[in-house]
Amino acid sequence: MRMRLDSVNPQLNEAEARVLGALMEKEATTPDYYPLSLNALVNACNQKSNREPVMDLDEGAVREALDLLDEKGLARAMSLLDSRVTKYAHRLQEVFNFDRRETAILCVLLLRGPQTPGELRTRGERLHHFEDLDSVELALNRLMERDPPVVKRLPRIPGTKESRYTHLLCGDVEGWEPPPESVSGPGGHRDEERLIRLENEVASLQREVADLKQQFADFRKQFE
Repeated sequence: MRMRLDSVNPQLNEAEARVLGALMEKEATTPDYYPLSLNALVNACNQKSNREPVMDLDEGAVREALDLLDEKGLARAMSLLDSRVTKYAHRLQEVFNFDRRETAILCVLLLRGPQTPGELRTRGERLHHFEDLDSVELALNRLMERDPPVVKRLPRIPGTKESRYTHLLCGDVEGWEPPPESVSGPGGHRDEERLIRLENEVASLQREVADLKQQFADFRKQFE
């Protein structure tokens, strides 16, 4: 049963948002290793790529965030038969019944803050392939039309061409300011874009390999 956003008291703090986003990301990008152990989740929360801002959460902070997410129905601990280690998974699909486009967009917003539609399409490629910007904007509109809304369009910053969108799981957001140039240093933006392109290429190759494996498996079945 789909729950209303306010029925689970979902207002998250920064650590909860990072933990939830990391669980969503790893479910899509590394399904063979999902659900995640506590150690793997700590590493996912603190990784330096695809995170804005970069955080340094210890096991205690991540465990506390998991407990709070569990109270809100958004995450759970799992004991798997083939593992002695407790694993953790999100429950976003059970609570909100998002489709893949909506999940990808919300994941990027949780992990990277306010984004333009173009950034969402590029940075969400590892999570879901968007054919064009129209498909991104359609998913954004669906998230904004929920009752209550999960995403909001922010006022456009003077001198910029596109509006940015933000999630509302941590409460309302009035505006956005770009991080200081000194944070990324000279060439930081170009380096980040190159990294994104490489990650997208790797994701595309992984999909092609998976397709080839499936085709080969289907071919073998013909002779069994």
